[in-house]
Amino acid sequence: MNVIKTDIEGVVIIEPKVFGDERGYFFESFSQPLFDKLVRPVKFVQDNESKSRYGVLRGLHFQKGQHAQSKLVRVVKGRVLDVAVDIRKGSPTFGKYVAVELTEDNHRQLFIPRGFAHGFSVLSDEAISLYMCDNLYAPESEGSIIWDDPDIGIDWGLAAEDVVLSAKDMCHPTLKDAPELFDYNVDYYAE
Repeated sequence: MNVIKTDIEGVVIIEPKVFGDERGYFFESFSQPLFDKLVRPVKFVQDNESKSRYGVLRGLHFQKGQHAQSKLVRVVKGRVLDVAVDIRKGSPTFGKYVAVELTEDNHRQLFIPRGFAHGFSVLSDEAISLYMCDNLYAPESEGSIIWDDPDIGIDWGLAAEDVVLSAKDMCHPTLKDAPELFDYNVDYYAE
């Protein structure tokens, strides 16, 4: 696999080596030893799947405290714009984001470390995303930032009138008003 660094330390794009012929293709989507060596040691414990239609925007979500999560995201059908926002207070990239187009054709994956909010917008008629998490979901530890925070300024690749949100995603706080974030000087991987 090829690991591509982004402008934010720890957030990386992973391109698997795809072997294709007239029958189709094959690639290894995850290898624990390679991931540990090339990205960081992480033990994934939960695997999620999400199906959405064009215009759906999910985010920006995160898990707080001892339930903080890293995510490894990929798309098996369609096309999404996947986004990771640095929400670690004191970080030199606090409030900055990485946006990567993940598609069924490019097979790219985005690794989002603990201390980041995550969201995505669906750019195709339909999309199916898979993501592995290194901590179990805990509803009491949910955190969120509003998707259209002007201080972050994410271009989701959709016209405003095409954005489809859940009722919950319509009323999150802005980054500056979020009650609990992460501290850049804390190691959220320490046990």
